[in-house]
Amino acid sequence: MKVYISADIEGVAGITNWNEAEKNHPDYPEFRERMTEEVVAACDGAIAAGATEILIKDAHDSGRNILAERLPDCARLVRGWSGHPLAMVQELDASFDAALLVGYHSKAGTESNPLAHTLTLRVARLMINGTLASEALIHSWAAALYRVPVVFLSGDQGICADAKGFNPGIATVAVSEAFGPSTVSLAPSRARALIRAGVTAALEGDRDACRIKLPESFMLEVTYSNPVQAYKSSWYPGARHMGNQTVRLETKDYFEVLRALRFVV
Repeated sequence: MKVYISADIEGVAGITNWNEAEKNHPDYPEFRERMTEEVVAACDGAIAAGATEILIKDAHDSGRNILAERLPDCARLVRGWSGHPLAMVQELDASFDAALLVGYHSKAGTESNPLAHTLTLRVARLMINGTLASEALIHSWAAALYRVPVVFLSGDQGICADAKGFNPGIATVAVSEAFGPSTVSLAPSRARALIRAGVTAALEGDRDACRIKLPESFMLEVTYSNPVQAYKSSWYPGARHMGNQTVRLETKDYFEVLRALRFVV
């Protein structure tokens, strides 16, 4: 079995403040460890289910967070950012049997994670077909381009509920819950145990139940925190400046949505 893992940091157990996610801050090393260990737990769960090849995308900030020395021998790690439209699922293709999202977080415009955002803090709200879109939705639909089912997600309680909304068959593990700028989190050891067991069960279960059918057309709307960015982004081919700090792009090709996001966010 060939498994893809996309890993972020803002949804790992205990993370509460941006200082803990920023590479140059003294608080960061602890949460780099948490991110790494949750990815290792997902790898262990995948191997227990029969995975013989695992590709991991380090998908937080610089793309250089996961401690590679901790990974199992059957894993490969994608570090940094190539600029490819697949972004947080770079190098994913139809050869993979399943994908897993680890350490994912709530979307911009919601309050279920103090670090909630979508792709960048420059974005106040990102909508696809009239619905607030998370990084989990954006990249689950990217996986759907290749008919790869996203069978598991771990992160905050909000993103777990969100994922169930667009992928009812997905297995989730909520490691934390937000109360304003605070969080209530599982102990990291408990989070890792649940991730490990959840991944195994998801990969051994009905993966076809997690295959998503893409809509026939797409309307991307990005609302920026700074209105200047909306004007600049409106020059992307096919984009329209809608006012109120928003640009809109309509297309029948989801890959075009992914390509646009590389330039307008």
